[in-house]
Amino acid sequence: MGNRVIEPANRALKGELIIPGDKSVSHRSVMLSALGNTPVHITNFLPSADCLSTVAAMRALGAKVELISDTELVVQGNGLHGLREPDTILDAGNSGTTLRLLMGLLAPQSFPVVFTGDKSLHRRPMGRVIKPLKEMGATIVGRAENTKLPITIVPAEKPLHGITYVMPVASAQVKSAILLSGLFADGKTTVIEPYPSRNHTELMLESFGVRVNHEDNRISLMAPDRLTAPAELVVPGDISSAAFWLVAASIVPGSELLLKNVGINETRTGIIDVLEAMGARLSVMNKRKSGEEQVADILVKASQLHGTSFGADIIPRLVDEIPAIAVAAMFAKGDTIITGAGELRVKETDRIDAIYTQFVKLGGNIEAKEDGLIIHGGTELKRAKCFSHDDHRMAMSLAIAGLAGNGVEIEEPDCVAISYPKFYDELDRLIK
Repeated sequence: MGNRVIEPANRALKGELIIPGDKSVSHRSVMLSALGNTPVHITNFLPSADCLSTVAAMRALGAKVELISDTELVVQGNGLHGLREPDTILDAGNSGTTLRLLMGLLAPQSFPVVFTGDKSLHRRPMGRVIKPLKEMGATIVGRAENTKLPITIVPAEKPLHGITYVMPVASAQVKSAILLSGLFADGKTTVIEPYPSRNHTELMLESFGVRVNHEDNRISLMAPDRLTAPAELVVPGDISSAAFWLVAASIVPGSELLLKNVGINETRTGIIDVLEAMGARLSVMNKRKSGEEQVADILVKASQLHGTSFGADIIPRLVDEIPAIAVAAMFAKGDTIITGAGELRVKETDRIDAIYTQFVKLGGNIEAKEDGLIIHGGTELKRAKCFSHDDHRMAMSLAIAGLAGNGVEIEEPDCVAISYPKFYDELDRLIK
């Protein structure tokens, strides 16, 4: 596909947006439903490339997945111990979530599995998932000293055993992989986090009848006899997708947007905390529950932002939103200092480097550090051609920066399909 040009907004952003389904919850809803033995009706599913990689994988493992519409499906599994050996290699595409969670789910199984993915996923390190799974007794072989794709899981000679794993870095994907393996392990499986990371796996396990014990940052479970699948699962809107509109409405003068059905799980609301610390005008309204998840509507109005500082304690609650926060910081008065974000270097691309190199092209005054960024706000942005690095969150952040600044031409813009297939349609609707 060709480049995409985003022109400066010629008017305020006004109206309502229904935020698409949460990517993290969509992945987990399909995986866990495939471990039940009764059909689960899933609505507001996110039909992104990443989530469809999970659908394809679960089908290959023997689950029936019927797509009723783009956002509605029914999953029928064969029970907790009913996964089957796939006929071919499992392709996770660009999805680190698909790969890491399935490694945890499949490490205890009695059949071999081979994983692959796209070029980006082949570069991403998987050693921190493989290490605890091996401690549980799994046999996993990969390229680059068992750290990168392609990766093969060989059936273990005896059942996996539970462990107590002290995580060196807070990571929801690593935690989830361990807990999913724990569904099949002998004894108790415990994960201890340095800081709380997103807890969608724990909440969804509980909705499937698994007893999950929480004590501070210690999460434990025992292997259940079976999962009790709910008849219905409603996926909340993705706050990571809402983040781009929260920033856009804050920095385009005169704007006012109402974002509907946004998941406000407390392990994901760091973006709200940081924007409020920057002076954003946000109102969280109509709080309610969607299954075990908290959702709400968020009203955001334009405001003059100012710089702020945040670090490692909040990073797990907003790591995917940092590219959007960086855009907000460029339009803020003063400096924004981000530390403890080394995780950004091993995302779909090195996001610290991508933010630095691409936003500087737009006129941003930014310093890149090993584990973060210093963004000197208030510089006038200019029009430029920028590269998305085929990273969906970079592409959307560049679009918002160009919208609020002096325009941008984005190379490889269509990667937004990874998490927000209709992003550009919604952008066009708001500015026309």
